[in-house]
Amino acid sequence: MKNLVILSILCFLLINSCKSEQPDKVALAYITVKNRPLPDPNYLTHINFAFGVVNKTFDGISISRPEGLHAIVALREKNPSLKVLLAIGGWKAGGFSEMAATVATRKAFAQDCKRVIDEFGLDGIDMDWEYPSSAAAGITATPEDIDNFTILMKNIREAIGNDKLLTLASIATAKYVDFRAIDPYIDLVNVMAYDMSRPPYHHSALFHSEHSGRFSSSEAISAHLDSGVPRQKIVLGMPFYGHGAEGLADFVYYRDIINLSGFIKHWDNDAKVPYMTNNEGTFVLCYEDSESIAFKCDYINKTGIRGAMYWESQLDDDNLTLTKAVYNGLFKFTKKRPHYSNDQTHK
Repeated sequence: MKNLVILSILCFLLINSCKSEQPDKVALAYITVKNRPLPDPNYLTHINFAFGVVNKTFDGISISRPEGLHAIVALREKNPSLKVLLAIGGWKAGGFSEMAATVATRKAFAQDCKRVIDEFGLDGIDMDWEYPSSAAAGITATPEDIDNFTILMKNIREAIGNDKLLTLASIATAKYVDFRAIDPYIDLVNVMAYDMSRPPYHHSALFHSEHSGRFSSSEAISAHLDSGVPRQKIVLGMPFYGHGAEGLADFVYYRDIINLSGFIKHWDNDAKVPYMTNNEGTFVLCYEDSESIAFKCDYINKTGIRGAMYWESQLDDDNLTLTKAVYNGLFKFTKKRPHYSNDQTHK
């Protein structure tokens, strides 16, 4: 009997020890802090403030709205465990190739990352170079960018220390970065699994379907795993906006999508995302809703990747419908799958 009790205690300790080694899930929002209320930090674990940029002398960081960053950091008063990072870059943000090309400017930039962390009381840096060696965004690019990016991430890690976070945003296809080389220096990879197509295709389908377009979210995760990103470092990105056609704007925020009229809402049961058609049956809007996000969170939990990211918090509605869907899907997950109603007309 005594041996049985001891064995039970050992099993209990082993199980709880294994649980404690599992990294915490991530619910991460990018936020620009413009003309909308700040997010509720109780539905978040991380916030990436967008954006800082490479300065004009290629040796440091410029932040155009430092007051916004201070306001985000102050959200820790409501959620002391909130992690706040400065995202540097973004689409069409240049200066990276020039900065990363020399030892002097790389190291100066890395030291400025440390300065910004200390000055604002941040938890880390998120690098959003879109994308090393690609000039698609109209920025300077060279074939050496990929190797220089690896060295840059090493320099930043050395400058900020091991107690701060170093993360990056990655294109869905996992191109342009040598993930195996940077793995020792990074904590999270935020996979931008959106903007992958435009109507008449989805831009953020979870799985392949006849409307999934060039790529799907699950294919994006597979691409990153195949590129050497550890499962526990992968964060799946979701959009809080849609793409329109046939008279609708290219970018349509979720808070505006819910007020659209005269369109018919459909559900792609293969891709696990909604879409809208006009009265003639033309596919005119691809987007996310709380049901599609629930399926994505189901996928995150079942595949064991680290968590969810979204662009961006302030595109949500006033009820924080999508924000809450992400949080509840990750942290209040049940075996019951979300149910989607039949196609319905938005009136």
